[in-house]
Amino acid sequence: MPKLVDHDKRKKHIAEATWRVILEQGMEGATVRNIAKEAGISLGALRYYFSTQDDLLVYAMELVKEQAEARINQIVVEDLPPKETIVKILMELVPATEETMAEMEVWFAFIAYSRHKEAGFDARQDGILHGISHMIHYLYKTKLLKEGLDVDLETEKLYALVDGLALHAMLDPNRINRQRLLGVLTSHIDSICKE
Repeated sequence: MPKLVDHDKRKKHIAEATWRVILEQGMEGATVRNIAKEAGISLGALRYYFSTQDDLLVYAMELVKEQAEARINQIVVEDLPPKETIVKILMELVPATEETMAEMEVWFAFIAYSRHKEAGFDARQDGILHGISHMIHYLYKTKLLKEGLDVDLETEKLYALVDGLALHAMLDPNRINRQRLLGVLTSHIDSICKE
């Protein structure tokens, strides 16, 4: 009887191998040959799932995005106070764990790569700006946002803060560690919310 293959699981396995190659060798090392070797499969098997290198890279980046969204959706259904929920979601957008650090390193490498190539993936459409905008609008609608604050400006400020923290945490993880990330994000949310 032929062995049944879970194609979604195999594609995810290949994407995770892609992340490892990018982390170890950078985007230059993310060749189909290196990825197939890391995944422990033949080039033919890899090409069965992904006809081009760009198809594979786009899938790998979409998977990073999907995993972060799944973690955030899990937080949303928890019964937490609004500010705590927002801070917990924001902590998923910065490299606060080994998993999110790896995702962030791969994400930034791919952003640099895709800026100079038609990769079929627009890194600007990562959903983060939209999500942050949704959070700020939520605070405004529930009257938790301090009066007189400009919703659009607060969205841009928080978006810039998250991006800046993510970059600095990657560059200096000893200084910008999980506690520091949590402290800065909590302080910022407290500063724009009513008591």
